[in-house]
Amino acid sequence: MLDVFKQDAFGTVSLTDAFIKAPYKPGRIGAMGLFRESGIRTTTAVIEWKDGHLSLIQTSPRGGPGSTTSNKKRTAVAVVVPHLERERTILADELQNVRAFGSEDATPAYQAIVAEKLAELRADHEVTLEHMRASAIQGIVKDADGSTLLNCFTTFAVSQSTGYVTPNPTTDEYGALRGEIVTMQRTVEGVLGAVPVSGYRAFCGKVFFDTIRADVSISKTLRYADPASLLANDGRSFSFGGVTWEEYVGSTGGTPFFADSEAYLIPNADIFRTYYAPADFIEAVNTIGLPGYAKVVDDAELNRWTKIHTQSNPLVLCLRPDAVVKVGLSS
Repeated sequence: MLDVFKQDAFGTVSLTDAFIKAPYKPGRIGAMGLFRESGIRTTTAVIEWKDGHLSLIQTSPRGGPGSTTSNKKRTAVAVVVPHLERERTILADELQNVRAFGSEDATPAYQAIVAEKLAELRADHEVTLEHMRASAIQGIVKDADGSTLLNCFTTFAVSQSTGYVTPNPTTDEYGALRGEIVTMQRTVEGVLGAVPVSGYRAFCGKVFFDTIRADVSISKTLRYADPASLLANDGRSFSFGGVTWEEYVGSTGGTPFFADSEAYLIPNADIFRTYYAPADFIEAVNTIGLPGYAKVVDDAELNRWTKIHTQSNPLVLCLRPDAVVKVGLSS
């Protein structure tokens, strides 16, 4: 009766399902769905691309030979998927006296405790994934301690695209800032070539956001904007020059995910990925990876505790890091 953790409700499949379906509380990037997600069967992802661009096709006579093209050089790189693991322990004392009088089934009460622990663990995984995605946008995926997990620039042999804006809060030089923004958009378009771009967004540090928001041309634009859109605006984002400028709110240990005086101009294009590798469980070998896994481990020797083990194996990266422009403030 007391060995409830041997029941089906606490099996690996049931716990993993509960872990994935727990209330999702992502950060801003996760909520946007900017990163396309998919599972893989291995712990190493191989990325392959062709170094080629679209070209115009010369007309040719009907029935005659067509123009030919040279074979494009293909490049492949293998990237090891990071392993994220977190655990919580349920002591026997936490389960003491939780069964109602006369009840022969303590499983519901224990399930509530497990659900609470799973929610805590999921929150840790969510903020970790958000941090990895924020750093992937900046081209260098960071671990929790700030060390580099993956440098997308060196991996794909490209360099950081940069730009500057010169906000002017006093002089009415309408069009100057817009020109700087268009220049950066053209940089992105030059990098992506045939990859379609449906819009632009910039994640800003707080100092950058406040400075660019004070530009005269932006103030005038927002002053005459649709009143309904202004009422819906939360004051932490606005649209100007074909870009949605948004102050990113998020930090760990007092360190913001995006530096205070910087912004990153991001094209709305299919260049961001999250790959999930399978867990290091026997039952997960060579299966399609899931966003997360959970399992219960018993104290086989003394039966004094039960440990909830969770893990995720996400590879987060930007396939075209040179298509994201690092924007600074020009004095």
